[in-house]
Amino acid sequence: MSANEFTQDPSANLDYAVDWTAWLPTGDTVSTFVIISDAGISATKSLTLTTATVCVIWVSGGVVGNIYAVTCRVTTVDGRVDDRTFYVSINNT
Repeated sequence: MSANEFTQDPSANLDYAVDWTAWLPTGDTVSTFVIISDAGISATKSLTLTTATVCVIWVSGGVVGNIYAVTCRVTTVDGRVDDRTFYVSINNT
């Protein structure tokens, strides 16, 4: 399992943080973010950014044995747009 792969029980509702600090140039911060996920899993963003550089995503559901992609797309104050994708494997843990 790589750093961007996680295992989750289908009845769990867990939060995942995507930290943009290393990618952001000095002085730029995350302005907004959206979540894009595969069908069959629920992935929603927290109501606000945890910090100006960290996005939190809540993930639940899915079918045991499936692996789902969850993407965090940010737009920064300076207008940069980028995606970070992680994968959630659903297992009875």
